[in-house]
Amino acid sequence: MNDIHETEVLIIGCGIAGGTAALQLAEAGVPVTVVTRARAPEESNTYYAQGGIIYQGAADSPDLLVQDVLHAGASHSYEPAVRVMAEEGPPLVRQILVEKLGIPFDLGADGALQVIKEAAHSTERIIHAADSTGKAIEIGLMNALRAHPNVTLLTGQTAVDLLTLSHHSRDRLAVYQPRACVGAYVLDQESDHVSRILAKKTILATGGLGQIYLRTTNPEGSRGDGLAMAHRAGARTINNEFIQFHPTTFHLPPAPHTLISEAVRGAGARLVHADGQPFMQKYDPQWLDLAPRDVVARAIHREMLERGIPNVYLDLRSALGRESILTRFPGIYESCLRYGIDITQDLIPVVPGAHYFCGGVWVDENGLSTVRHLYAVGEVSCTGVHGANRLASTSLLEGLVWGNRAARHIQQTLGDHDMPPPDDIPPWLHAPGDKADPALIAQDMRTIQQMMWNYVGLVRTTPRLARALRELRHLETEIEGFYQVTRLTDSLVGLRNAVRTAVLVTLAAWGNKRSMGAHYRE
Repeated sequence: MNDIHETEVLIIGCGIAGGTAALQLAEAGVPVTVVTRARAPEESNTYYAQGGIIYQGAADSPDLLVQDVLHAGASHSYEPAVRVMAEEGPPLVRQILVEKLGIPFDLGADGALQVIKEAAHSTERIIHAADSTGKAIEIGLMNALRAHPNVTLLTGQTAVDLLTLSHHSRDRLAVYQPRACVGAYVLDQESDHVSRILAKKTILATGGLGQIYLRTTNPEGSRGDGLAMAHRAGARTINNEFIQFHPTTFHLPPAPHTLISEAVRGAGARLVHADGQPFMQKYDPQWLDLAPRDVVARAIHREMLERGIPNVYLDLRSALGRESILTRFPGIYESCLRYGIDITQDLIPVVPGAHYFCGGVWVDENGLSTVRHLYAVGEVSCTGVHGANRLASTSLLEGLVWGNRAARHIQQTLGDHDMPPPDDIPPWLHAPGDKADPALIAQDMRTIQQMMWNYVGLVRTTPRLARALRELRHLETEIEGFYQVTRLTDSLVGLRNAVRTAVLVTLAAWGNKRSMGAHYRE
């Protein structure tokens, strides 16, 4: 890559939100550059989404969906944003995913899209592609982007920092102008070269932050990169305390904590102990195993603490026959069998894991942040839809809706200003030192994960949060000093972003004294 790359629109990340924005802009004739730190562009949070995406069932309506989202969000969701998603989402699923991309969603006996019910939904409205819905969507999107002449797709590229004239311009008087984003510094992982990508508009679509926790369903790139970069650029971030823990991740060390989809419980699986006895009736007699995720996750956490056990179990074998399990959950069957668990015969060992970030970069109805020309879409953003606790299968739909909305708004406003002069932004100056020892970075990352899991996890207390703040702030000072004198690598960028993200989450948890949804203070 050249030292300076100019593009109309820069999109950082390419899950469903970034991919949708890129595709819609490209089809409108706008050249876009999409960068991702992954070597395979499909690698994203979207790719690992198992359950499904909200569509619309026979007995469904936008009003009913709004009610369900508001209920799950613990009365903290922003209703105008929820209504936008409820009204625009299902038509976009049909137009973009079904008709344009031809995503192979499962069909019923009548040949129509098969809709199912998931936890805390009052009716059947979820469509899916077996248990690999996100994978099917992501592959379809990436195939379309690769084939489009208006899309430049750059892989193995790590965004280091957002460019703003007030931070980076050679003209020091630019500090008096309103803060505006003009692109990003981007590290080529193979060559170690840092380029300046200048853009009229920039879209953050970097996904979540699960990797700041010890146990997570998120892929390795989910380090809070976008949140940390946006915060350093001066963007407003909100609701950072609301980390949704998925109740059921596979737990059989040293196997990774892969997701066991909510759809498994939707199909009738029960949470049980090793003796097969269920326990959710003690915590939510009405919804039982289909209670909101925060209720289920804390119930499992409490059972583990009270009994001194490392995990609980999911019993799917008693709900479905072997053929039904293999048809509906082939991906989960294969991933568990790899570690000796046959879900058609065995109980599935599970524990909660950090899953979805309900907060993020504050954005308006078009995905625009408080920094001019900087948009955020998908999990890195906070539209207000999820409130204090996300309703199952809303994340893919929100990404689709706001990816489309950001693209539409950019089309309408792209001609309002010119590209910044390239000479205004200085080239990146590498630190004089050598690359960091990977063992040191791994140790610091593990320290962050342990602190966040123990002190800012499922159950939070004032002493735990106080210790987390004290130790994380000290660690961040050490890491920042190390960053300033060490040659850049992807892992060093990720470590710096992870500790900043951990501090932001902990500060928000400290400031919110009231238990709400996914934020539980004891």
